[in-house]
Amino acid sequence: MKKPDVVRIVGTERPDGLALRTAGLNEHGLPELSADGLPPYLGQGWARVLGEAARVFAATHDYPMELTLVPDVTVRLWPDQNGGIMLLPPEDYVGGLDAWRRHVVLRLFPEARV
Repeated sequence: MKKPDVVRIVGTERPDGLALRTAGLNEHGLPELSADGLPPYLGQGWARVLGEAARVFAATHDYPMELTLVPDVTVRLWPDQNGGIMLLPPEDYVGGLDAWRRHVVLRLFPEARV
């Protein structure tokens, strides 16, 4: 399976928050990745998170249950109703979904603190 050269991140604003997903993994036999219900202020950061997750996911040769994006940032992969995969906190994460999403952005992109 050839790794994708270009993966786009597309988004939609919904009443419950932003819905982001990748576009381009499917063409290479991989499911698309997604994150739904994002607060608007995390949209740009999570577009970057999805891009990094797509890069790591495309480099794997199987379908793991979790991806390690950096040594202390792991995301759980969970099938969605559309045949894609949602990025969720690891099973042992204690805290809310939005807090975890902020944590992921700040760990991957520390410059976001500024």
